[in-house]
Amino acid sequence: MDVADFSFELPEELIAQAPPTERDGARMLVVDRQAGVWQDRAFRDFPSYVLPADRLVVNNTRVIPARLFGRRADVPGALQQPTGVVEVLLSKPLSATPPRWEALVRPSKKLDVGQLIVFPEGLEARVTAKGEYGLRTLEFNDAAGFYEKIERIGHMPLPPYIRREDTASDRQRYQTVYASTPGAAAAPTAGLHFTEQVLASCRERGAEVVEVTLHVGLGTFQPVRVQQLSEHRMHSERFELSAAAAETLGPPGGRIIAAGTTAVRTLETAAQRHDGAVRACSGETDIFIYPGYRFQVVQALLTNFHLPESTLLMLVCAFAGTELMLDAYRHAVKERYRFFSYGDCMLII
Repeated sequence: MDVADFSFELPEELIAQAPPTERDGARMLVVDRQAGVWQDRAFRDFPSYVLPADRLVVNNTRVIPARLFGRRADVPGALQQPTGVVEVLLSKPLSATPPRWEALVRPSKKLDVGQLIVFPEGLEARVTAKGEYGLRTLEFNDAAGFYEKIERIGHMPLPPYIRREDTASDRQRYQTVYASTPGAAAAPTAGLHFTEQVLASCRERGAEVVEVTLHVGLGTFQPVRVQQLSEHRMHSERFELSAAAAETLGPPGGRIIAAGTTAVRTLETAAQRHDGAVRACSGETDIFIYPGYRFQVVQALLTNFHLPESTLLMLVCAFAGTELMLDAYRHAVKERYRFFSYGDCMLII
């Protein structure tokens, strides 16, 4: 398949720049993939689509303030000079002691192996390896206080299509209510709609809420730079499906509803590694799901509206059919749904 098969026209004003006033206040397009029809609803209606014995799978990763600003150590006073300022986006932890991270850096041409970057509060990082498209491996100097310093000096890593600086409110709103495991460079955005009340309503209807972890990084948002999908290679991301989660998901019962594409990728990775069974596992996944993929676990999907020609849109098309999904997206554009991270959502059943 060709990347251009997943293109659609999106007016820029439909890209949400801020979350809705109420966390659960988004609109929700409900798509019946068997009947090939959809219905305009509100996310607050989500529990009414949950059935007894369903398993709602959420990603409990926690977004860290992964966007850092420092300076090259060889340029004195560079924080006041644009030529010396360095922007770092932490994307994936590689080790804890010392803290080593894969990161996107700008300006990448100035940051070769051996370069020292100095941040506020005495935090420093040295470039130890160089990759493509601005990727670098950074080794930090402070293992004991690393996360505490990041919390103080870092910025929330809002996507580039949100054309504003992050604010104090993003620390809370660009985070799910069940976020507990730090390590993500971006939010699992389908989960941003849930409140404790909505989750309680799902449980009251007889569903179980099951937590998995996938630390969202470049694998989720990396652009497709080839024309043929078969040539694209996903960037790996860390995941974990615990024994307790596997026990809940393993027996026959109601549907498995994935809250977001990262939950899908976690579940389908686990199934691939265990001949279709859902069993405990962890590690790195670079699973790339696009049309032609046969789903082994997921039976319903809650997801936001995604970028044209993105791997996220390709996954959704694999789940519900490319023609149906692109028709639904055109309907969403016509009806002025809000797109991307802080936008509205879609429930595919």
